[in-house]
Amino acid sequence: MLVATRIKAVKEIVKKAKADKKSIGFVPTMGALHLGHLSLVRQAKRDTDFVVVSIFVNPIQFSPKEDYRSYPRTFIQDKALLQKEGVDLIFYPSSRLMYPKGFSTYVEEVRLSKYLCGRVRPGHFRGVCTVVTKLFNIVQPDISYFGQKDYQQALIIKRMVDDLNFPLKIKVLPTIREKNGLAMSSRNKYLTPQEYEKASCLYRALKLGKAIIDRGEREAKVIIKQMKEFIYKNLPLAKIDYISIVNANSLEDVQIIEDKVLLALAVYVGRARLIDNMVVRVRGGK
Repeated sequence: MLVATRIKAVKEIVKKAKADKKSIGFVPTMGALHLGHLSLVRQAKRDTDFVVVSIFVNPIQFSPKEDYRSYPRTFIQDKALLQKEGVDLIFYPSSRLMYPKGFSTYVEEVRLSKYLCGRVRPGHFRGVCTVVTKLFNIVQPDISYFGQKDYQQALIIKRMVDDLNFPLKIKVLPTIREKNGLAMSSRNKYLTPQEYEKASCLYRALKLGKAIIDRGEREAKVIIKQMKEFIYKNLPLAKIDYISIVNANSLEDVQIIEDKVLLALAVYVGRARLIDNMVVRVRGGK
């Protein structure tokens, strides 16, 4: 397994792999790897001949009040995990390399990023789109892999790839969960053992929302109210950033559920901001 910290080195390594007729799979990460990341790596190994993983905590997708400085950085452990998985190349750049002095060009998607996390984290998806654009240009992958836990991010990246004519395919894989149902996240490291156990109620709240829909309720506000009550009952100190029911394609809020929707939530549990979601198809819908 190779580790590169320079853009030129990555390009040369990938160019050689392509010259050898190898397809390139790419998994962009911010490190602190868990089984969710590894599921993407394993799919990339199945699909492609040469797998690249980037590890970069991207400063421009964090607001000044967010956890950029405290975000878990575990490169030694991450490297060992990726070596065990048979990854071919790790790209491990510095912030100075990615955003040199005078950097002033950004990439922004303006429709899908208005909703959900985009409402409460202004500038976040501009930072995501900018860094992913840079990474795609550096790595030149054939397929790149994302997880459904970050549903909005994956949808935005798909839109960006289509709009800007990137010559690659995006694959979105299912959320990987802890034994208690909690969606795997690098930020789970912030949770105390007690918070970790109680945070399982977030997934159970999503399942409750689905069950209410399956029983025939179609008013989004009624479902959201019951989900909020469930979370506060099980996790009284939680701070709900949002619980939303949106169109699964446009991410626009829906009032009456008629077809395929996304139940999405973001909740602070202690110092961890946790997100999760579930796609629900109305019975009889498309």
